[in-house]
Amino acid sequence: MFEMETHISGLFPEILAIIFSYLDVRDKGRVAQVCAAWRDASYHKSVWRGVEAKLHLRRANPSLFPSLHTRGIRKVQILSLRRSLSYVIQGLPNIESLNLCGCFNLTDNGLGHAFIQDIPSLRILNLSLCKPITDSSLGRIAQYLKNLEVLELGGLSNITNTGLLLIAWGLHKLKSLNLRSCRHVSDVGIGHLAGMTRSAAEGCLSLEQMTLQDCQKLTDLSLKHVSKGLAKLKVLNLSFCGGISDAGMIHLSNMNHLSSINLRSCDNISDMGIMHLAMGSLQLSGLDVSFCDKIGDQSLAYIAQGLYQLKSLSLCSCHISDDGINRMVRQMHELKTLNIGQCVRITDKGLELIADHLTQLTGIDLYGCTKITKRGLERITQLPCLKVLNLGLWQMTESEKVR
Repeated sequence: MFEMETHISGLFPEILAIIFSYLDVRDKGRVAQVCAAWRDASYHKSVWRGVEAKLHLRRANPSLFPSLHTRGIRKVQILSLRRSLSYVIQGLPNIESLNLCGCFNLTDNGLGHAFIQDIPSLRILNLSLCKPITDSSLGRIAQYLKNLEVLELGGLSNITNTGLLLIAWGLHKLKSLNLRSCRHVSDVGIGHLAGMTRSAAEGCLSLEQMTLQDCQKLTDLSLKHVSKGLAKLKVLNLSFCGGISDAGMIHLSNMNHLSSINLRSCDNISDMGIMHLAMGSLQLSGLDVSFCDKIGDQSLAYIAQGLYQLKSLSLCSCHISDDGINRMVRQMHELKTLNIGQCVRITDKGLELIADHLTQLTGIDLYGCTKITKRGLERITQLPCLKVLNLGLWQMTESEKVR
């Protein structure tokens, strides 16, 4: 009986395409240069499914967009933009994702020339750090990108409440919105998004994730708007929002879909705010109150009583001690990540309590905990699920555990 050897050159193109789909982007391009058969197989759309093309648009390249279209690539990141944005939109009429983050020379005029008709395929748009962009561009986006689900506007300091009104008017399918450091945004703008001005705009009532980091004009009134209008919200980032206080936590405490709240460096959040969160009907899996210097051991007692289902808890630089750890650990059976870096009152006793009770931990941050010793670390490294231990500018992984 003869055995026949199969050479790779004899494989069907469909089989080659399956093999090529496992390669990284650079190697996908390389196999296309081997021979005509491999080139044809590598151009199969299944090979490039989900790939984002990263482009420098500096000079005319007539074959660029036909090549992307042939491979079924519909996600594009523009690393540098020296040509008109309309060149991209015309070249990829079925584009799904457009990342323009950091394209500092993109202006309202350039975006206006690109978005001149409906683009129903576009779901994701990232304009973060495109500093010249103003409310005028948001008007274009609201008019022509009706199916947009993700909009990144981080660092756009020229955006105002008027721009948010336009978004609330036109982008009803929006699920994720990033307004990080949009310094002119105030409670009025959040009210527009939450549908508080129905006579002018319906609102973005399908929002599931919203980043309001470093929006300094926001107060607790914004949280009232959010709780009334954005019932589907799951993730809310309020870090560095100095105008948010404990009273605002009352509004958030009964948002049943909310799974993650980031209150990092919110200076007016104290133990009382954590009490409000714990007394509501929240089912949080993630909470970050790092660098909130009014958070102490009493907050850990509240967390154990009402937020015991947390999987991730960050308390870096909070005024907590071994006593607070003792109040919390016996209830937190699902906790997987605990960040207590720079909590200088934590000692080996606290680590022993963590090791005895938080057996599901996979990661812990102890950077800057100056009162812990090797004895406490030895107990922590015996945690059965621990994968990451951060002690400073480096991380101890499983293979480096203290023995």
